[in-house]
Amino acid sequence: MSARSVTARHERGVPPRVRLVEVGPRDGLQNEAAMVPTDVKVTLIESLAEAGFPAVEATSFVSPKWVPQMADATEVLTRIRRKPGVRYPVLTPNLKGFEAARAAGADEVAVFVAASETFSKRNINCTIAESLARVKPVFAAAADAGIRVRGYVSCVLDCPYEGAIAPAAVTAVAAHLHTMGAYEISLGDTIGTGTPGRTRALIEDVVREVPLGHLAGHFHDTYGQAIANVYAALECGVATFDCSVAGLGGCPYAKGATGNVASEDVVYLMQGLGIETGVDLGRLRAAGRYIAEYFGRPTGSRVARALDAKDPLPQ
Repeated sequence: MSARSVTARHERGVPPRVRLVEVGPRDGLQNEAAMVPTDVKVTLIESLAEAGFPAVEATSFVSPKWVPQMADATEVLTRIRRKPGVRYPVLTPNLKGFEAARAAGADEVAVFVAASETFSKRNINCTIAESLARVKPVFAAAADAGIRVRGYVSCVLDCPYEGAIAPAAVTAVAAHLHTMGAYEISLGDTIGTGTPGRTRALIEDVVREVPLGHLAGHFHDTYGQAIANVYAALECGVATFDCSVAGLGGCPYAKGATGNVASEDVVYLMQGLGIETGVDLGRLRAAGRYIAEYFGRPTGSRVARALDAKDPLPQ
């Protein structure tokens, strides 16, 4: 790409560098039916940090009754060798989860709220207002402990039960999280039905209440639109994106929903645009191959599959 075209993109508001948050070890693995050994999780997290991600979402401090895959959260967080400069956020849906995460040495936590009333009731058995009240003590405790809090908003474009979600509903939830103290709010297309036009309209609405620099994009690829939605958000000026190695993930409450946008695909896109990520694609491919081989299935990354066919990684 020529220097002129890169400059033109940056003049339109496209950031020259993006921050990628690797969510595969948590958001990806939590949907796997078979239990993944702690050793595998630790190896995956460490390899992703070595690949250059500034943040690797490590695990989730939730009830093992609801998410048995994350029952080893404390062991995972205490066993990983932390790379200097890398953050290892963990999901903490309530104060009990936050306290357990803090005891295990968490340096950043995340909370989640749905933009759909029905999804909220089906997923966490409470209304949106109740879920906001539930996470409020987490913000207070985190502030006292000097721990950053990231907010997730799910179903920002569509809900498996309600259909299309109005941007204003998303903006209201995002604004609440921002006011509570979330340093960043990740907007999640949970079931992967969004399109670029709707993504742009959503971001244009949300930035009326939440500064653009505090937003992140989180796109699933069920309808093959994830990369297109990343690009649309990028052109709106969003500079942080969640992604998942080998496209791991899904949504247990949305039939047919596939994983998050593959990290390899996002890095390849950014390289083609001349946008810095700090992530080494070769090392990322190796991490993706490791977890794909563990599961005994092909990687969910189109880029990794294409590059493996053209230029296989050494064994």
